Amino acid sequence: MEKYRVIEIKQSIFADNDKQADALREKLKEKGVFLLNLMSSPGAGKTTTLSRTIEMLKQEMQIGVMEADIDSDVDAAAIENCGVRVIQLHTGGMCHLDAGMTEQGITEFGIQGLDLLILENVGNLVCPAEFDTGAVKNAMILSVPEGHDKPLKYPLMFQVCDVVLVNKIDVLPYFDFDMEKCVEYVHMRNPQAKVIPICAKTGDGMEAWADWLRGQVEAWKK
Repeated sequence: MEKYRVIEIKQSIFADNDKQADALREKLKEKGVFLLNLMSSPGAGKTTTLSRTIEMLKQEMQIGVMEADIDSDVDAAAIENCGVRVIQLHTGGMCHLDAGMTEQGITEFGIQGLDLLILENVGNLVCPAEFDTGAVKNAMILSVPEGHDKPLKYPLMFQVCDVVLVNKIDVLPYFDFDMEKCVEYVHMRNPQAKVIPICAKTGDGMEAWADWLRGQVEAWKK
């Protein structure tokens, strides 16, 4: 009797997704469109940060937004009020987007003429980190109320991110949050990651974030 085979499905899925992601980045490069994958846990302030980012940059560049969620269109409605084109992506119960899903959204959205396309990923710190969406850079938001030890608890998320925004710094006096420890833990996972403390609500630190994003978009277009 022939011995049964063992197939590493997860590895195969990731390998196929990585190929799709690389191909998508090539297409984006040809069109001069910078795709940013923005991740965080629910309630960290993604939509507020995104709204203020758009307000700061929309006079300088053409911006589009893809809002991903398991259900609802609450975030898309909020971003539409910022005066940029937005599309809502429903994942059908899945807790992440992969490269194929992202490309499907891009095809439906139409990116001709865009400089910056921002993907607001599904809110959690596990699943979105596992799948390459085809984005040029990954950003994540860690809010002060979540604690400075999150890089120790969710290592992959911090390993794949190019920039970490530490949001809600206005409430630092009310939480046991150690910024120095947070930066240390982030760099334990990813020495190259840039850490930018911000408060999306008040605007503190947002110019540093906008400058980083400007530089990334400009470099991608060269």
